[in-house]
Parts: sequence; structure tokens; C-alpha cells
Amino acid sequence: MSSANAEVLGALHDYVEYGHASKNFLEDVLRGLRRTPKRLPSKYFYDERGSQLFDDICELPEYYPTRTEMALLRSISRDVAALVGEGATVIEFGSGSSTKIRILLDALDAPLAYVPVDISREHLLMSARDLADSYPDLRVVPVCADYTKPFDVPDIEGEKVRAGFFPGSTIGNFTRSEAISFLSAAAADLGHNNGLLIGVDLRKDPEILRAAYNDAAGVTAAFNLNLLHRINRELDGDFDTEAFEHEARWVPDPGRIEMHLVSTRAQDVTVGGEIFHFAAGESIHTEDSHKYDIAGFQALAAEAGWNSIECWTDPDALFSIHLLRVA
Repeated sequence: MSSANAEVLGALHDYVEYGHASKNFLEDVLRGLRRTPKRLPSKYFYDERGSQLFDDICELPEYYPTRTEMALLRSISRDVAALVGEGATVIEFGSGSSTKIRILLDALDAPLAYVPVDISREHLLMSARDLADSYPDLRVVPVCADYTKPFDVPDIEGEKVRAGFFPGSTIGNFTRSEAISFLSAAAADLGHNNGLLIGVDLRKDPEILRAAYNDAAGVTAAFNLNLLHRINRELDGDFDTEAFEHEARWVPDPGRIEMHLVSTRAQDVTVGGEIFHFAAGESIHTEDSHKYDIAGFQALAAEAGWNSIECWTDPDALFSIHLLRVA
């Protein structure tokens, strides 16, 4: 763990960085490529370029989750503020560009602090500085960390209540056991009787889902392929990125979109000095996006130590936002 100097902080009140945000990249990639079938952790999508591409995805006409969640969040923000209470410290897990948090901060009663937690250092600091400039009375304390691993939430003097924020249906990227592990850890970080506002994508017509992850402009394909570019750049890999194609598949049971990078020919790839063979048509599984029904998600949250306080959905029942409280 390390702290940045004043020049780096700018308008920020502090900055904390955990080494596990980057040190496991090579180890995780090698382990994933040795597997059958091959698989890479989706958290490594989010270098600076990947984070920018994901922001672009959120603006696409086919990609309903972001605009649907933001509209829903605006409509319920006052209700959420009343349930959270005054003087909250808001901890956002996987903060990205920190756009949705502005809706919540504008509604909350005198929020004390905002703690964005993200694995992409450059994107985190840029977004945190922008937000600190927009909210000069708010303490902004960015934490560069892999939020799926242990880290300490900074102590904020005068804190009355903690509220977690986990939008974007990122919970869907986890397996059931991983989701329970994350929610259990978040409950411990936030503490008894504190809350978590979480976005959860709902099951729907598979054609809507396929279109959302196979956009006509090819931005999601570029986002997926950027993982190979990152491996080449940071881990001395030699992926021929033009010999892999993006593919998104709907798997009805257990109900998820799978993203893959499919090898278009037989080829060998070297990463970290180790050679990996790909057959034509063989894929690297890069991401899952599980879709839930409301009762199923609430049961999962209960297993992880949360009580369901409230649930809201948009008029078309595409997306849900849940307020949970630590039991």
C-alpha cells in the first residue's frame, strides 16, 4: 500500500494504492492460458484504453444497461437519500469514470466523503480529480485496488454512516460463489446496519442481450481485443490481434452472456516466455455477464449477509437497483 504526494493529489484529500492492483497480471494470464478451455479475468480489461472504450460502450444505442440504470437512479435518488441518511461516506466499488455517483451525490443530504475504488490508476485519478473539482466541499479519497481482494476502507473523520455503491450490474461478472464472496467482504467493509446500492441486470429477450454485446460499431469487439493488446504491451506477448475475433454468446442455463476471443486459425502465442497453442476456432473466455430475476438476486444477497430493503425497476423491467443493508 502506498500514498501519493501532493502534486499527484491535486484537489484530492488523499490517495491510497494497493500493490495487488497490478502485480498479479502476469500470473493470472499465464494461469488462464494454461486452462482448458482458456480463460482470462475480465478485471484486466480496464487499463486506461480499456476504461475509455468501456465509457464509449455505455453511449452505444444497443447498450441499454447504462442509460436505463441512470434514468432509474435519477427517478429514485431522493428515496435512496432518505434511506441512506445524512453525512454519508460513499464507497464505490469499481468506480470507472464516476458518472453515476454524481446523481447520487446530488441527492444525498450533506455527503461527507466519496471513496472511489478502481484497478485502473490513471483513469481513477483523472475521474477523482474531476469529481473533486465539481464537489469542493466533498472529501474525495481514491483507492487504487482490486476490490475483489482485501483492502481497508479509509477512515473518514466525522463519518456518520457508510453507503456502498456498486452500479452497472458488475455483480453479473461474478460466478455465484464469487458474488457471495464479494458481497460478504463488502458487508464487512461497510459494517453493521450500513447499506449497499447495487445495480443488477435482469433476464430478458436474448435478442436484446445479443445486440448489447455485439454492437454494430464494433466498440465492444475493440474493448475485448484490447485485452490482447494490453498483454502484448505489458507482458511481452506476441498475440496477432488480427487473428482473433470477438464473439458474444447467450447461454440460457445459467442465464448469462459469455464474451470470447476466437482464434481464426491454428497459431502459437508466446506470453512471458511461455508458448500457448491455439487451434482454429478455439477461444479465450474473457467475461461472463449473468442476468438475474429479482427473487434470485435477493436470495443470493441474503446468503452473503444482507437484508433487502428496497428494489426498483425501470418501466420495461430491463434493469433493477437494490438497496441492501448489512444484517
